[in-house]
Amino acid sequence: MTEASPQPTRPGTTPATPPRRAPAKRAIAAATIGNALEFFDLALYALMATYIGETFFPDDNPGIQLIQTYVVFGITYLVRPVGGLLLGSYADRRGRKKALMLSIRLMVLGTALMAFMPGYATLGFLAPLGIVLARLIQGFAAGGEFGAATSFLVEQDSRRKGFFGSFQFASQGLATVMASVFATGLTATLSDAQMTAWGWRIPFVFGLLVGPAGYVIRRCVEESPAMAQRPATVRERGETSSPVRSVFRRHWSGLLIAGGALMVSTALNYTLQYLPTFAIKELGLDDSLSFTALLITGVILTFGTPVVGLLADRFGRLRIMVPAAALIGLSALPLFLWLTKAPSFPVLALCMTVLGLLKAAYFGALPSVMSDVFPVEARATGLAFSYNTTVALFGGFTPTIAAALVTATGSAVSPSYYLMAVGALSIAALVGGYRIRGIR
Repeated sequence: MTEASPQPTRPGTTPATPPRRAPAKRAIAAATIGNALEFFDLALYALMATYIGETFFPDDNPGIQLIQTYVVFGITYLVRPVGGLLLGSYADRRGRKKALMLSIRLMVLGTALMAFMPGYATLGFLAPLGIVLARLIQGFAAGGEFGAATSFLVEQDSRRKGFFGSFQFASQGLATVMASVFATGLTATLSDAQMTAWGWRIPFVFGLLVGPAGYVIRRCVEESPAMAQRPATVRERGETSSPVRSVFRRHWSGLLIAGGALMVSTALNYTLQYLPTFAIKELGLDDSLSFTALLITGVILTFGTPVVGLLADRFGRLRIMVPAAALIGLSALPLFLWLTKAPSFPVLALCMTVLGLLKAAYFGALPSVMSDVFPVEARATGLAFSYNTTVALFGGFTPTIAAALVTATGSAVSPSYYLMAVGALSIAALVGGYRIRGIR
């Protein structure tokens, strides 16, 4: 359901025109910077899991402590579909811009709780409950972020949806870069005791400082062109006034296609975030070097994803995504085997570079593919629910599943089987998108 050329206009609608360059640049900046700030805070939790666990989940067994920390990481993702439905519906009714401004306010609140919550030694059982609350607020905010930001981007220019939409995931790569820079620098300069006592809180405080900047940038942009045409479109199609009701009544196939296509990308994203901790805990590699490997991957995702978006607009999205998903599944086991047999920073960096390149190849066109299965009137809601449900099931629990697989099987390569399975499921979803919705 690509739109490689302008579509014929219907009576009562305005012909689609490319956006002026300046507003388009401002739109990309608003969605990219704000989204990066929000996912920066989320990525920090995964990277600082070891120190957060020691602060809020004291236990004699480091493996159990880490699993407890990741369980909170996963459980709080269950609120994301709720945030997606509520904030996505708000974006479809009131506009993408208003929803983006609201989501960043909520993220700042959750980040403040993370930054200043006293540890278990001070508050006892109230400390982990406070962290759960912080993660719930962050998850709710991020739940609405994807649908609103992706809709805002792909609606800037119908002929370059792959390129504009790719900045949604490029911003997540930028968040990974920012988070891994902090993790690398802090672990290289501070002792383990200092990191546990206060060092891990520094990047969360930084997130608080830059949050208002993202809010100001978003406030200065215009609403997306498609939303400006929405009233006429709704009357013409006779759509219900409730985007949530519309999604669940009319667009079940879209939810399945969008969520299924996202599976392998989401699982790989959180596998990459888990790998530095895996290298530290299971392979005994240096903390700062392990986080440096993630920094390399973040740079690849930040700059490689828009390039793939450009190529997808020119050559077709599925021609790039299907081979990428297959290679992700096929390469997972040999890469894990190589890393466990020859644990070192160069091997870790090369493994994460390969996975990062494959992820960028799959990532680039994915937002525009997902957006094409929903109409404008329910796009943010459909995107938000499909994205966040998939993230909750196949993303938020990925570190937990990976850590549990290693602990239960005693095999350090067991997380690779998970990637192989979700890779096959995503290919099936893309095939369904091609046959049912004509996605190319």
